[in-house]
Amino acid sequence: MADRSAEPTYTDAETVAWLAANLPRWTLDHGRIERTYRTSGWKGTMMAVNAIGHLAEAAWHHPDIALSYAAVEVRLCTHSANGITDKDFSLARKIESVLQWQPGREDGGLEGTPTNDPRLAYIVYD
Repeated sequence: MADRSAEPTYTDAETVAWLAANLPRWTLDHGRIERTYRTSGWKGTMMAVNAIGHLAEAAWHHPDIALSYAAVEVRLCTHSANGITDKDFSLARKIESVLQWQPGREDGGLEGTPTNDPRLAYIVYD
């Protein structure tokens, strides 16, 4: 196994610039990149947390997650490198693409979650 302490880290300025160019809804705070996703309620929150959990486990890179009734906050940093690495950006990008996916806006057979019935609401898309 490779020496994880050798992972290059990004400076705060490099991190902020990368986020601005690639994931503008993510921010840097206290050495972690963060994003809060709003949901329609508890059901949407749990579905989002489970999706994030699946992605994190598959990537073997685990975020800190805080949740409430209608929100999920994701915080990433590479603890073994004591900073932000490519791993954090890669997982953040994957989480963003999955949670912000809106099938009804694509061509194809998937219509997406109905928006006219609050009982069926899921993620509050940005």
